[in-house]
Amino acid sequence: MIRFQAEDTPLPPIDPAQLSVWIETVAARQGYAVGQINYLFCSEAKILEVNRSFLQHDYYTDIITFDYSERNFIAGDIYISPETVRSNALLFGTNFDEELLRVIIHGVLHLCGQGDKSEIEAAEMRQKENEALRML
Repeated sequence: MIRFQAEDTPLPPIDPAQLSVWIETVAARQGYAVGQINYLFCSEAKILEVNRSFLQHDYYTDIITFDYSERNFIAGDIYISPETVRSNALLFGTNFDEELLRVIIHGVLHLCGQGDKSEIEAAEMRQKENEALRML
């Protein structure tokens, strides 16, 4: 089950049913089934608080993924700051909707075990994001 919620910011214009099918398809192509995934759209202040409290990072980010996956079932809580996504879209020269979809699937790819810390992992992540975006 995939849930989309907003805490202290409006829910972005998304189609939860369409996104759920897309997420399940991407996960299946990575060899995983989808368990419980909770997307929480929140303000920059909230994501900073989560980053400080749980990860001891003192900076803003567009996404934080908490992984509760077991075996071949992915599950987790994914915090997304639409404000930061919007800023990044301007920075990267793309539109908000595309950047939001990229961030949404980025969290799923993390749940599927894809890292992004090294240059090689980041390139693999970007390739998988692009493949997923073409599927939508």
